[in-house]
Formats: sequence, structure tokens, C-alpha cells
Amino acid sequence: MHVEHMLNYIWLGLVLVAVLLGGFTGHLQEVTNAAFDACKNAVMTIALPLAGVMALWLGLMKIAEKSGLVNLLAKALRPLLCWLFPDVPANHPAMGSMVMNMAANMLGLSNAATPLGLRAMQDLEKLNTRPGTATNAMCTFLAINTSSIQLIPATTVALLAAAGSKNPTAIIGTAFFATCCSTLAGILAVKTLERLPIYALPPSEKPINESTEETSSNEKTFVSPTWWGNLVLIAFAGCFLWFGWNFIVSSHESKSLLVSVVEAVSYLAIPFLIAFFPLYASLCRVSVYEEFIEGAKEGFQVSVRIIPYLVAIISAVAMFRAAGGIDMLAKAVGPILTAIQLPTELFPLVLMRPLSGSGSNAIFAELLQSQGPDSLIAKMGATVLGSTETTFYVIAVYFGSVAVRRSRHAVPAGLIADIAGVIASIIICRLVFGN
Repeated sequence: MHVEHMLNYIWLGLVLVAVLLGGFTGHLQEVTNAAFDACKNAVMTIALPLAGVMALWLGLMKIAEKSGLVNLLAKALRPLLCWLFPDVPANHPAMGSMVMNMAANMLGLSNAATPLGLRAMQDLEKLNTRPGTATNAMCTFLAINTSSIQLIPATTVALLAAAGSKNPTAIIGTAFFATCCSTLAGILAVKTLERLPIYALPPSEKPINESTEETSSNEKTFVSPTWWGNLVLIAFAGCFLWFGWNFIVSSHESKSLLVSVVEAVSYLAIPFLIAFFPLYASLCRVSVYEEFIEGAKEGFQVSVRIIPYLVAIISAVAMFRAAGGIDMLAKAVGPILTAIQLPTELFPLVLMRPLSGSGSNAIFAELLQSQGPDSLIAKMGATVLGSTETTFYVIAVYFGSVAVRRSRHAVPAGLIADIAGVIASIIICRLVFGN
């Protein structure tokens, strides 16, 4: 077996096991229905709505690039980025795209993080001399995405609040600690695996100079705002500081100051970016409307390109779950879970999390009903949900956007990050909430 084709074998295994298991248990009709429902959801619920969101953020990214904002952001973090991505030239547009994606992930801004991440992957593809094969930079970027540090897991907190938890924000600290552990594990894993002979890159298929034509695109001189333009920017920032202060004051009555500040940042970040990018660019004499339209054109193309990859992953996972595969695995490994002190109630969530975001949310909702929203099991589940990622979905979407079929070590690195996040979640929750 060639490890670079790991995703092929995982997908084939999910489909075959789902069909055979469904036949033996009499659930073939459920498996069939799940396959068709998943195909419909992949296109109608994910890909098409993503087209509009992609158009918005790619348009804003184009404006940010033309004004020099992306270049400034990349320069500020250049030492860290050069260490993480030594194969990417320091001035390449991919550096700025990746920084903005990581920032959006940290703030829990999934609506912004995915389009920005897809843009970063397209920029990295311009450096790829082996079309169809993931580069070391791509694998590292995926590992960071599947283990990204989160300041506030907004979806998880919302689920706890809806279930009636007395303190739904209590898991913010534990999730932050767990994501730090998963991010460190993901980076160490991807840097170690890329050196192994079994994950060695194949020979280049095109000359290097063809793929590096874009490296100097950020080296040009950008126009800066005038003195009165800087005053306008200061006034604009002041307005948002006032908005944030009002938000913190109104929410601080029922929440801690730290939680209120983090929530205020998450609440204001997207409207601030949507308005700030065009304002700054216009003060730099950039034709913002024309540049936005130029960037937005790519949105629909990217969303259509990832449809086959979404259908493949989501339908296989849905079939496996409908056949009862998740429940059977949980029962089979029960004694092992007890030995390592992993609650058996958490195993379905742990197993589903790398496969499906909606599936893991559904399992977590069931866990809240059966265990109670303030139980130790529920807090562990919430921390796991807030500190791990849907690894296979992320890989399918990101690699699908640039037609990468050979994922190399991206899958094992992402799964190692997930495992580290789960272990860290259980340990920190026992320490914090055990009593």
C-alpha cells in the first residue's frame, strides 16, 4: 500500500463497510438514502452557499492585496512564516493569505476562514511544480488549519447555551489549552513526517521558474494614505472601539470580562474587515469596486471545483454512519477506552469529529440530552468539539480547490493533531471540572 494514497483507501473502506454492514443489519435502504441526501447537501447546502461567501471574501482580499495591507501583515509575521513554510518565498502572496486565514480561524470566523484558506491554497499551488501532489507547504498549512488555536469556540458555546447550561462559556479556557496542544502536535507531526522517505516528493513535472513567476508580485511599492487619510482611519477605528465598549458593558453583567472582550472581538471582526479593507484601499487611491469585482469572479469557480471532492467525502461518511458503523465501533472498543480512561460516551463524538462537522454537532447535542449540559462528560465533549476540526472535510475542500489528489502526509498529520486535541481535552477537563 502506498501511504500517499491513504485518502483513497479510507474512502473506499468507508463505502464498502457501509454497504456490507447495511446489508447484514438490514439497513441498506437507510444507507442508500443517506448517500443521496449527502450528495444533495454537499451541493445545495455547502458548495452553492459557499460561492457567495467566496465571492465576498476573495473580492475583499483582492482589494487588500492592491492596497498593500496583505503585504504589511505578512511582513510583520515573516520570521514565523519563513520557519513554518521554508519553501515559500518571503514576498509571495501566499504568505499574506495564510496569515489572514490563521487569524480568522483563531477568532472563530469560519465564514471568513474557509474562503481565505482556499485563496491561500490557490496561491501555494502557483509554487507547485508537481500538479496533483501536495507540497510540504500545503501539508503544513492543512495541519495548522485542522488544529488551529481558537480564542472562542462560538458554535460549541451556542450549543451548550441552547441546552440550558448554567455557564456555557466555561469551556473557552479548556478549549484554548487543548487547541494549543493540538496545534503544537500538528506542526511537529507534519515537520517530522515530511522527512520520511515514504512521503518523499516525486520528481518535478514542470520547470521551477514557471511556478515562481508570482513571487515578486508583492515586491512593488504601494501608495500609503495621506495625513488626512490616516485621520479618517483613526476615526473609523475609534467608532469600532466605541461599539466594542458598548458590547462589553452590556454583556459583562452576566459574563466575565475576558469572555466579554473575546466575544466583542468575534462580534465586530467581520463587519470591521468588510468596511476597513475598502476604506483603506480607497485612501490609497485604489479603484475598490473594480478590484472587488475582479477578485469576486473567482468565488463561483472555486465552489464548483470542490463539488466532486465534497460529494465523495460527505456521502461516504453519511453512508458509514447510517449503516451503524460508528455505534458498532464504539461498542467494540469499549474495554480499550475504559483502560485509557476515555469515557465510552465520548467515543462516537471523537470518531465522528474528523469526518463530519454536522454529524459531530448532532452527536454532541444527543450527548447533552443524555448526560446533561453541565456534566463532566458534556464539558469534555464541548472541549473536544471546540479544539478539533473536521480533518477530512478540510482536506477535501482545500485540496479539491486546487485539484490535489495525492495528499501525502496531510491526513496522518491532521489526525495526530486531532488525537492530541482529544487527549488534552480529557486531561484539562478532569483537572478543571473533575470536582
